[in-house]
Amino acid sequence: VGIFDSLYSLRKISNGFYKYGYNSLSELTLTEIPKDADTSSFSMVHGEGAYRLYLRQLGNPTQLYQFVWDSEANQYTPGPNPESSQLKISGFPDDTDWSRWSMLHDGENYRIYAFKLGSNNEIYQGAWNGSEYKYGYNNSYKVLSLKEIPSDSNLASIEMLHDGSDYRLYMQTL
Repeated sequence: VGIFDSLYSLRKISNGFYKYGYNSLSELTLTEIPKDADTSSFSMVHGEGAYRLYLRQLGNPTQLYQFVWDSEANQYTPGPNPESSQLKISGFPDDTDWSRWSMLHDGENYRIYAFKLGSNNEIYQGAWNGSEYKYGYNNSYKVLSLKEIPSDSNLASIEMLHDGSDYRLYMQTL
């Protein structure tokens, strides 16, 4: 298994169609990845004019590594400064399934989500409080409930999205 240090980029070319490298860099590089970063999953958000990428710490899923897109260097680098390249998550229940997680920025708040361990219909939520991601912080629903999930949903991976007015949850099909 290789080390995750790059992403392929596909960009929308028309409704329903994305093309590899279209009007953008085709491959994005991450630099200075800590040796204890869990590269098996990641989350990305755009907020405050910056593209951000997050990895969890191996053995300590309540520690995040943050990378910010550096357009001059054409790469993701830790940051935006040394103090903000490592972010803590606190207050989440002990039965949080950190292998199934996602993040988003809703225009006001950076939010983090993770399934309840052993559950396919309950997701815990927290938000950034200025110093850490805190469970239930700033109008976060502590538990989100999923209804009528299609039986062929891949519940191993979720993505959350805020489109300016609505929150959306996405899952792949099996």
